[in-house]
Amino acid sequence: MFRLAYVPGVTPAKWVNVWTERMPDIPVSLVTVPAAEVVGLLRDGGADAAFARLPIDRDGLSVIPLYVETTVVVVPKDHAVAAVEEVALADLADDEVFHPLDDTIEWTARPGLPAFSRPATTAHAVELVAAGTGLLLVPQSLARLHHRRDLTYRPVLDAPQSQVALTWPTDATTELVEDFIGIVRGRTVNSSRGRAPASPAEKKPAQRQAQKPAQTGSRRRAVPAGRKRKGPRPR
Repeated sequence: MFRLAYVPGVTPAKWVNVWTERMPDIPVSLVTVPAAEVVGLLRDGGADAAFARLPIDRDGLSVIPLYVETTVVVVPKDHAVAAVEEVALADLADDEVFHPLDDTIEWTARPGLPAFSRPATTAHAVELVAAGTGLLLVPQSLARLHHRRDLTYRPVLDAPQSQVALTWPTDATTELVEDFIGIVRGRTVNSSRGRAPASPAEKKPAQRQAQKPAQTGSRRRAVPAGRKRKGPRPR
């Protein structure tokens, strides 16, 4: 079994589907883990690899950055921001903005005005936004994950962005981990890594014919029509 962890908002389905097609005899065990706990899970041996959000403490971990997500601001549908297609951080200067304890965006300066509290989770912060007590900036996938009918979101063009990465313990790089790395990197099924040599039954007939050893010994040469074969003269 291959144990794969992922933080909220990441959708590993496309990679897991490829794994299932190529390695049907080895199941994948999926576990969702809070962003703040993914490193501890890997170090404790609770997963073989994980999709995490950078930055993380990389000590003892190998990391392959994958993609960057757009940062969006989550607002009530009747908020002024909902009337535009995109905003800048300066547009939020007069709004209270929540900064949950599990925030995955690395801020040099927090946008807007400090909200009245720091929610423990992004999910709780979304509930507070729905109550009309402030706004929230998150990676777009988290806005989709916590979608509500009374909320919407808009891209924030100049906000820092969150990057998703594949990570695993460096000293536990097993063959299964290498196989999954290949899938994530787009390695095709015809890649030489991990491919077993074809069995004799899988070889094409032409290949088998070509591999037959050459016959030894002399053969009688064919005599063209109308020509007599030379032989010993009669005495």
